[in-house]
Amino acid sequence: MRFNGFLKSAIVVVLAGLVTSAARADVLKIVVDDTIQPLEEEFIGHAIQEAKNTNADFLLIEVDTPGGLVESTREIVQKVLASPVPVVIYVTPSGARAASAGFYILESADVAAMAPGTNTGAAHPIRGDGVTMDPVLKEKLENDAAALMRSFVVKRGRNQEAAESAVRQSKSFSADEALAQHLIEYIAKDETDLLRQLDGKTITRFDGSQVTFHVAGKPIRAYEMSLRERTLAWLMNPSFLVLVLGVGLVALYVEFNHPGAVVPGVIGFICVLLALFALHLLPVRYEALILLLGSFVLFALEAKLQSHGVLAAGGIAMMVLGMLLLVNGPIPEMRVQLWAALAISIPLGLITVFLMSLAIRAHRSKVVTGEPGLIGETGVVTVPLMPAGKVMLRGALWDAVAPVNVDIGTRIVVRGVHNLVLEVEPVSQPVAIGSLHA
Repeated sequence: MRFNGFLKSAIVVVLAGLVTSAARADVLKIVVDDTIQPLEEEFIGHAIQEAKNTNADFLLIEVDTPGGLVESTREIVQKVLASPVPVVIYVTPSGARAASAGFYILESADVAAMAPGTNTGAAHPIRGDGVTMDPVLKEKLENDAAALMRSFVVKRGRNQEAAESAVRQSKSFSADEALAQHLIEYIAKDETDLLRQLDGKTITRFDGSQVTFHVAGKPIRAYEMSLRERTLAWLMNPSFLVLVLGVGLVALYVEFNHPGAVVPGVIGFICVLLALFALHLLPVRYEALILLLGSFVLFALEAKLQSHGVLAAGGIAMMVLGMLLLVNGPIPEMRVQLWAALAISIPLGLITVFLMSLAIRAHRSKVVTGEPGLIGETGVVTVPLMPAGKVMLRGALWDAVAPVNVDIGTRIVVRGVHNLVLEVEPVSQPVAIGSLHA
């Protein structure tokens, strides 16, 4: 009975601890310091759900981004506006920016703040390929982006005209300018300073509800990406992505030419699958894949025809062009960089040509082992062929047959092998047996 009483008390204590832990509110923090794309959208969505589950006072999103994809930006804005917990977006550290797509996300927050020495704005929509847009299309995209900004800036109580100027005129603002223009609420030198300024403040959320912050001195708990998300973060870098894709293609080629090697096949299969998965999340020009495949065709022709490097150079140029055009990102950070394309294409092209040359030479080379390797070899008759006898070949005596009688000392050539018996023909006049050892 005493044991049961102790067990019940322990259970009560544990449950009380869990309830207290669940009720304890703190500040949940994530860091978004990459381009805005589907991975960041997913990460922010998970963080909002975590903040809700842990009853956090608010979600703090520290931002440093050059911008990103329009669709991902819209999804993030929707998540922030519908968040069950307040969202505070803080552009930090000094020297950071919330440019382009980052400006939309900053303005969608319940509370917008910046560190000294940061900037935001330059949110005009652009095409990823840098091609000048048709005036009508440009106006449509601009109006749509401006309407998106107006849809939440006014309700957040911020300066609509200043926010729209960042969209239509690509204006940028320093932290002091953004505060003066009522685009943000606070300038804070660090997280502690931000929490101190927020403490006791009451805000009106997008749904009209009011929340008062009591956060001075509260712990800030970091929420990190999962292993899957961290892996994808590497792959979402276009320059790293093309490296993974190139390594995968070469590894698969090695496996196809050396069946049973296994390791190159496994590595190649994994690399190509990872690359294709990441490409599915990025704005891809699939025409560029044709250029990449065409480059391997030129590499194969170089190995086969030996054009003294002309075809190989063409293949490398085609591969560089294909890599540069592969990811149709709206900002330079979301495209394959020239240095990366050259650093990958040149070694990859040379390695591919080398491997293909070895494979083609191996395929063309004469078999020199086993019975097939004896065909075409020459030897000397040591026991007259009438039509069967013996010949000296490669320092060994072989049983042989000939279509005609052949005298001792006559040089013969092997035309076939059957059950270790050589089928031979005479090719010269008889020679002295003693010369066999000369």
